[in-house]
Amino acid sequence: MGEVEPGPAGPLEPPEPPEAPASRRPGGIRVLKRNMKRNGSRNCLNRRSRFGSRERDWLREDVKRGCVYLYGADTTTATTTTTTSSSSSSSSSSSDLHLVLCTVETPASEICAGERRESLYLQLHGDLVRRLEPTERPLQIVYDYLSRLGFDDPVRIQEEATNPDLGCMIRFYGEKPCHMDHLDRILLSGIYNVRKGKTQLHKWAERLVVLCGTCLIVSSVKDCQTGKMHILPLVGGKIEEVKRRQYSLAFSSAGAQAQTYHVSFETLAEYQRWQRQASKVVSQRISTVDLSCYSLEEVPEHLFYSQDITYLNLRHNFMQLERPGGLDTLYKFSQLKGLNLSHNKLGLFPILLCEISTLTELNLSCNGFHDLPSQIGNLLKMNHLKTMVIENLEGNKHVTHVDLRDNRLTDLDLSSLCSLEQLHCGRNQLRELTLSGFSLRTLYASSNRLTSVNVYPVPSLLTSLDLSRNLLECVPDWACEAKKIEVLDVSYNLLTEVPVRILSSLSLRKLMLGHNHVQNLPTLVEHIPLEVLDLQHNALTRLPDTLFSKALNLRYLNASANSLESLPSACTEEESLSMLQLLYLTNNLLTDQCIPVLVGHLHLRILHLANNQLQTFPASKLNKLEQLEELNLSGNKLKTIPTTIANCKRLHTLVAHSNNISIFPEILQLPQIQFVDLSCNDLTEILIPEALPATLQDLDLTGNTNLVLEHKTLDIFSHITTLKIDQKPLPTTDSTVTSTFWSHGLAEMAGQRNKLCVSALAMDSFAEGVGAVYGMFDGDRNEELPRLLQCTMADVLLEEVQQSTNDTVFMANTFLVSHRKLGMAGQKLGSSALLCYIRPDTADPASSFSLTVANVGTCQAVLCRGGKPVPLSKVFSLEQDPEEAQRVKDQKAIITEDNKVNGVTCCTRMLGCTYLYPWILPKPHISSTPLTIQDELLILGNKALWEHLSYTEAVNAVRHVQDPLAAAKKLCTLAQSYGCQDNVGAMVVYLNIGEEGCTCEMNGLTLPGPVGFASTTTIKDAPKPATPSSSSGIASEFSSEISTSEVSSEVGSTASDEHNAGGLDTALLPRPERRCSLHPTPTFGLFQRQPSCATFSSNQSDNGLDSDDDQPVEGVITNGSKVEVEVDIHCCRGRDLENSPPLVESSPTPCSEEHARGSCFGIRRQNSVNSGILLPMSKDRMELQKSPSTSCLYGKKLSNGSIVPLEDSLNLIEVATEVPKRKTGYFAAPTQMEPEDQFVVPRDLEEEVKEQMKQHQDSRLEPEPHEEDRTEPPEEFDTAL
Repeated sequence: MGEVEPGPAGPLEPPEPPEAPASRRPGGIRVLKRNMKRNGSRNCLNRRSRFGSRERDWLREDVKRGCVYLYGADTTTATTTTTTSSSSSSSSSSSDLHLVLCTVETPASEICAGERRESLYLQLHGDLVRRLEPTERPLQIVYDYLSRLGFDDPVRIQEEATNPDLGCMIRFYGEKPCHMDHLDRILLSGIYNVRKGKTQLHKWAERLVVLCGTCLIVSSVKDCQTGKMHILPLVGGKIEEVKRRQYSLAFSSAGAQAQTYHVSFETLAEYQRWQRQASKVVSQRISTVDLSCYSLEEVPEHLFYSQDITYLNLRHNFMQLERPGGLDTLYKFSQLKGLNLSHNKLGLFPILLCEISTLTELNLSCNGFHDLPSQIGNLLKMNHLKTMVIENLEGNKHVTHVDLRDNRLTDLDLSSLCSLEQLHCGRNQLRELTLSGFSLRTLYASSNRLTSVNVYPVPSLLTSLDLSRNLLECVPDWACEAKKIEVLDVSYNLLTEVPVRILSSLSLRKLMLGHNHVQNLPTLVEHIPLEVLDLQHNALTRLPDTLFSKALNLRYLNASANSLESLPSACTEEESLSMLQLLYLTNNLLTDQCIPVLVGHLHLRILHLANNQLQTFPASKLNKLEQLEELNLSGNKLKTIPTTIANCKRLHTLVAHSNNISIFPEILQLPQIQFVDLSCNDLTEILIPEALPATLQDLDLTGNTNLVLEHKTLDIFSHITTLKIDQKPLPTTDSTVTSTFWSHGLAEMAGQRNKLCVSALAMDSFAEGVGAVYGMFDGDRNEELPRLLQCTMADVLLEEVQQSTNDTVFMANTFLVSHRKLGMAGQKLGSSALLCYIRPDTADPASSFSLTVANVGTCQAVLCRGGKPVPLSKVFSLEQDPEEAQRVKDQKAIITEDNKVNGVTCCTRMLGCTYLYPWILPKPHISSTPLTIQDELLILGNKALWEHLSYTEAVNAVRHVQDPLAAAKKLCTLAQSYGCQDNVGAMVVYLNIGEEGCTCEMNGLTLPGPVGFASTTTIKDAPKPATPSSSSGIASEFSSEISTSEVSSEVGSTASDEHNAGGLDTALLPRPERRCSLHPTPTFGLFQRQPSCATFSSNQSDNGLDSDDDQPVEGVITNGSKVEVEVDIHCCRGRDLENSPPLVESSPTPCSEEHARGSCFGIRRQNSVNSGILLPMSKDRMELQKSPSTSCLYGKKLSNGSIVPLEDSLNLIEVATEVPKRKTGYFAAPTQMEPEDQFVVPRDLEEEVKEQMKQHQDSRLEPEPHEEDRTEPPEEFDTAL
């Protein structure tokens, strides 16, 4: 027997002769029994070829045919146990995995008859298990499931249904699987010697003892199955040690009629385990039992012995009425007060529930009731209702709380509710609201269209008022007269002024005025208790002069995104009394003159002065801010950071990107420094101490083009958890190889969170080098799924592009397949996803490229066209998408008060979270846009970015920034200064679509040699599955167990067909003309995978070979993860150049001049240093390699999935660069050419070498003889080295 994972392992063996597993069963069902072993034999087929030819032909005849994987009873979600004999007993055969070929019309009863089973069970997402009715059709259930996910093509649905990875979402069992940890609530059990009573009149006898729930159950060993047992409730009782007998305990119940049982254990370990567990039961009162989502059909019997249960949750089960533990027996719980039976599909109301006199809370939602019995009146009469919903609210004079959120109300008049204390009416479409103010204490009416709010009389008890995100032009007068108001939120309105009575209120502590049109604030005369003041996104040019002197309790002030040129003084006396701790002044017009004013705020902890006009920061002023913890000075014109920053001993965050800083600040001496961002500056060198502070976690030095880091410095920096630096380009003769049509920059900031749950994907060269792919993934609270999607989604897209040219089809399938590939990780976790694909536009001749955007969740993409934002994505949330909200409600989902599906997420579509199906779906929104010369840039961002920045503000903020990295950093900085405390990610893609960006080879230019791209490398110690490619320019976190240099420059990295050739034979061999992305060369159907920022070899064995490789490649030396290729440069002319068969003249494939001479060469790039060679390809091979499936026939599949022909791999020449040996951590030094690696020709031999090379070229240009007359002279090279 063996155990395997249901997805990746366990390939089915080829079909055997007719008398074996593929034999016919009753009803025309074919069952294939496959023994699944962890170490499969070498002759097993691939995962995609789990059927024999007969089975595949049978499926292709009709799309209504398919297969169902039938798992054994003891098969869990994680592993599958199988046997080796198909003729075993029923108990052993239940472990087999059966592949049942059937049709959509095949019922479960027919499959049960063929499998000799009583019933079939369906499990969804590794959680719920239910029994299938005999008339239900399993294959039709699978097809309907895939259709609801988003698959439209019947053929594709049939193909997906045969994929065993689908078992993580839907699977069938021949017997009900056992989940002892879920269904069995037995804590301890065993057979021990037991004596009843405190006296010694009773004898010791062998009994079965069970500690279950809050009871001790003692029964005879023989009669334990017949129900003859003694139950001892332990709640309020005691556990004592029996001193006269070794390893014995006395269990006693509470009360006057207390009973006692003495139990003798055999070992000290058992004695201690029972004493510890029983003591917990006695001391803790278990009054709440949660059995939701356990696939129960009846209540477990042992629960009825726990009489102290007051709340029972049976939500999301399959409870029955008339069963031994059915709903009709719940009246036995004598103290039950709360019962949740929602989502059980009862159909009929359980009448006996009305007999539970203690019940005060009953939830029977989503059960399909058509009517209620008359006995339900007993519940209403026996209990005291606190909340009641009736059609006519005017008739109820005692209602105190009303919740009307998430409806479509346009007008609301509740003036008749004189006792109303709290009203929630947010997220509606209200234009006018009328209330009674006699008892009103809190009012929440945000996210409406209110133009007026009438409350009469003045609410003297009002403490909290939320009128944000409406259309109010002034603050209501009654709000100004409220004497006890403490919190007022009128942000996101149309206010132009602030009443004096509001700002000078003696009770107001929090005032939110952001995102309005306020130009001036009234002058303060008296002291006010205001603690929080938000003024961001207004038109303020100055703040009141007495603000800081009168608001002495002010601790938080946000005046970002205004037009402030100066700040008021902190005090009028010599000593400042300011208590200000958080000050945000980003995106204003402040100059150096405002710095002295800040000295008066001695308690400042957070100071944001980004995107102002600062040129200097006086050292004497910074010296006085000793309490400073976070300082943001990015986007200014600073040349240095004062040395007195070393006095800020509590500083843990310094952000100073996008300045002109040339000297590294003295921050590495600070004891609490954690995050330092000095990207996009003019740093040239870094002077660091011998030891870095242990708290330093993140250091960003990207964008400093003149920075040179020595190997010693890199070795010291290797101890930092996350280090972001630029990888220096290699020497090149042509800098125009990279695409000039787009370039990108990425910024990710964790904010106040301890981990970064946002990942990005960036590939400037994709799909034969004529396209690009960019993506953003936000896991909200989990980082696993964004990393997985970053690693896999580009490869999935590449495969889908090969199968379909319809952008809607391949984009939708990319999301759906990625959803499936998440496996068990996607059962409970979810992630928003955004994918942007740029490719040549074949549909619109007037456009050169088209942009296809697909997304689920809250990640969004915005295109800047002519300076105006053009949204390309759709936000799938309950609040912003009424259609999706209605769909979720129609499917009976639970919408909680915080507007989340089942209290989990506000998204209605996302990848993962399969247990929330069918409410949460992975089907994306897809849009395609032809790119024009007016398109300037593309912005990708997660939810946190777009919550704090509008489309217009984001576009205007970055469209004039030259560097895309600086632009992305600016967006994240703005979001944080505007109040974002969550993970924020932004990617800016600059577009240059036009003929002026053409880089086609003209006028006989020579083909460039090895080149390198200026890319950003991030090194991180913590292993996380995210690795950026060296050509992506992405600065995301590194997470593999290999170093950056190993990922970016090894043969094991994914191959690319970008036409960048080089090598020693470049000047000697003919080659096709180099083309740009705007004018691509005709392709010959050669399928090669692309380098991805998140695709790398992770399953390479210790000897450097893939698990499928039998023999090492000749000339390849492996040492673990690094791969080196040994080639004699004196014989670098490929052996296949002469022996390759010529092409036929009538070949339909378009060929250049080289084809006419009988040879076609493909330029193949094998690593990120672009050391390419010209390899010959015959016509037959090119025809075969047009299909991805046939490319494997001629090639060796590497560990990362790339394809390299066996004979061609012998001719690979790898140019290795010297990098320092890794000591600790992971880092990559800037690659530099060593003198001994350069090809040097002595001056006295230059003329001779030129003559020899000229003769070589002349001999190549001579017409080739016919094949029958051709002779092969021996190859001789006499190269002067």
